Amino acid sequence: MITSPAFKGKRYAVLGLARSGAAAAEALIASGAEVIAWDRQPHAREPFEGRCRLIDPLELDLTGFAGVVVSPGVPLNSHPIGPHTWQYGLPVIGDIELFAQARASLPPHKVVGITGTNGKSTTTALVHHILKQAGVPTVMGGNIGDPILGEDPLPAGGVYVLELSSFQIDLTFTLDCDVAAITNITPDHLDRYADFAAYAAAKERLFQMQASGTAIICDEDAPTTAIAERLAASGRAPVRVKTADLDAAGLAEGRSPSLAGPHNAQNAAVAVAICRQLGLADAQIAQGLASYRGLPHRMERVCEVKGVVYINDSKATNAASAAPALAAFPPDPAINAGAPRIHWIVGGLPKEDGLGSCADHLANIAAAYTVGEAGPMFAGLLEGQVKVERCELISEAVRRAEESARPGEVVLLSPACASYDQFRDYEKRGHHFRQMVGAITGCETCGETGGPGTDGSNPA
Repeated sequence: MITSPAFKGKRYAVLGLARSGAAAAEALIASGAEVIAWDRQPHAREPFEGRCRLIDPLELDLTGFAGVVVSPGVPLNSHPIGPHTWQYGLPVIGDIELFAQARASLPPHKVVGITGTNGKSTTTALVHHILKQAGVPTVMGGNIGDPILGEDPLPAGGVYVLELSSFQIDLTFTLDCDVAAITNITPDHLDRYADFAAYAAAKERLFQMQASGTAIICDEDAPTTAIAERLAASGRAPVRVKTADLDAAGLAEGRSPSLAGPHNAQNAAVAVAICRQLGLADAQIAQGLASYRGLPHRMERVCEVKGVVYINDSKATNAASAAPALAAFPPDPAINAGAPRIHWIVGGLPKEDGLGSCADHLANIAAAYTVGEAGPMFAGLLEGQVKVERCELISEAVRRAEESARPGEVVLLSPACASYDQFRDYEKRGHHFRQMVGAITGCETCGETGGPGTDGSNPA
């Protein structure tokens, strides 16, 4: 656990005692802070009974408090905790801000912060893997894996690798990353922001918190290019990254199959740039790229049965993140005479209207199986362009795809939608897909999973 004398004797309210909130409360208590905590769920409050006061901070006079700690899942644009806290002149913060404040008491180290709409989880896990393979003490946290405050402090020379959603950045004010990176910015979570510009500005704040660290930007979309240009105009020189840099460095060919597809090439290019800034040689980086095994629910190869590959890309919660998965499997003249080979399971709770960039890859689709609340919308958009089967449930989509797919083809769950219409989060959706593949194909290992997840808020 990461603790700090900076918290001793101060008073904090913690609202929400799920993973990040519970870790924050534990770290504050262990640091000698006075903590008042609350969660609507009795089972979440239970571990703190008798150890701190359990009161809803909305019922408190917050005069004299140092701040209110909330989960990134709390919508500050609509939840009353924001106005209630701000009227006392106090900040609403998250566990990442507490980590930032604790850094002064940790052994000398570096912090990498990675954000972006898509690819930030894979990029974070890949940087962590490359560092670990190179023998560098490292831990990852934030929106992936375990809460960072729950981790043991690294020895001198260690590197903390943080995946940061826009929601987490909104709750952070003093995180001065040694290396900060943005993978890309596309429309997402517009229910939490006034407009797309406000969402992009939340990402940009990761750079604004830096005092002298390196800013890395994959400037392959208009918002990231604009950020890079603003940084350059202010006198900072960001490291600009392109997906093609991976080929130019001779690092593309040897990368793991788990990094297939153009989106993963972009992730890998950003990871390479980060690791170079941390002092790693290209030979060390190449070893990490080759041995990386990937993350659950992100282009995860579930199994191959009767020559058909089943891929779980449940993390693709918008069209921009589903499109690269569709691009990863173009027709191959050596497979079924070059016919389209993707059996695409698509749908869920829609975040946007239309196909977005998925429309650029319809020639790769043998059939689409529409599911969930957005199923009728996708069916209407796709009918007349590709074969469509209206299924509603993932189990039915897997059954029909298994019946239709031929050897050499791919059954791909890449929903381009959030999961909340039928599942708690994208992880539950992906696990359900694996189970259905196992039940329908007879594969005995499809229900197995592992690796780090997210903090449960599913943000970008």
